[in-house]
Amino acid sequence: VQLQASGGGLVQAGDSLTLSCAASEHTFSDLPVGWFRQAPGKEREFVAALRWGRQTHYSNFVKGRFTISKDNARNTVYLQMSSLQPEDTAVYYCATAVSYLIQSSLFSPESWRYWGQGTQVTVSS
Repeated sequence: VQLQASGGGLVQAGDSLTLSCAASEHTFSDLPVGWFRQAPGKEREFVAALRWGRQTHYSNFVKGRFTISKDNARNTVYLQMSSLQPEDTAVYYCATAVSYLIQSSLFSPESWRYWGQGTQVTVSS
């Protein structure tokens, strides 16, 4: 299973950006898909997840600004980010699991089996 994340870049505060995560040798189906991020010197933290193809979960610091979605035809997961702030600067990783996850386990990186290589998002003030 390979996940390819893309779409990162350098933007200004208040801008929007959409990240993509394409899967090869794997079909997301209704398995959980998620996004995490890791800033320099910090631990990887949960950003958003999609369960059952329709149930969304967001961390408090992105709720209302970020939207996770999935295109089954393209086998691609997206993270639409708006109102970006400098504190959103990080490497963003997509992930998927091989089994269904209970809600409490979504937030732990250890729950996720496959990871993309990460895409850098830098927000300037």
